[in-house]
Amino acid sequence: MARYAKEHKQVTRQRIIEKAGHRFKQDGIDGSGISTLMSDAGLTNGAFYAHFESKDDLVANVVADELRTQIAAYGALQPGRPGLEDFVREYLSPEHRDNPGSGCPSAALLDEIGRCGDETKQAYTEGAKAIVEEIAARLTPEDPQSARGTAIGLYTMMVGTLQLSRALSDRKFADEVLEQGIENGLAFMR
Repeated sequence: MARYAKEHKQVTRQRIIEKAGHRFKQDGIDGSGISTLMSDAGLTNGAFYAHFESKDDLVANVVADELRTQIAAYGALQPGRPGLEDFVREYLSPEHRDNPGSGCPSAALLDEIGRCGDETKQAYTEGAKAIVEEIAARLTPEDPQSARGTAIGLYTMMVGTLQLSRALSDRKFADEVLEQGIENGLAFMR
């Protein structure tokens, strides 16, 4: 019985984290109250504190989970640079831009993460470093450290490009920003 209860609690906790991740990316961290987050997970407000010490604790867990999921997605890409090129095109697509709730946590939440506590910033830092390492390993598998600066440049350019495209009301200009971002990203890889 205790084993079931522990597994059930872990499954429930993960459901809260996943639903909160979508809601945070869609509405922002500050725009998502505990009652909404728990309702999204099909639970009452009272159940929240059985899983998390505070909203900050939840945010840190969501950020870590979102970045782990993003890093795991690299495994589905083609090996090396071709997979990275596919990733750049997919990341800077109108579909990704128009669906922040199911997209990259960096592009959706970076400004808010910068105002979060140390636990969330640490979770983000670890995830961002892992993404940069993954990009660098695809750029120069024989010596990833040599491509670290290029990987940082590519990652920051992609996140900023997506954020800018999302902020524009002129759809044609927003698409142009994405298209130029793809060209810039591919140029980074040459």
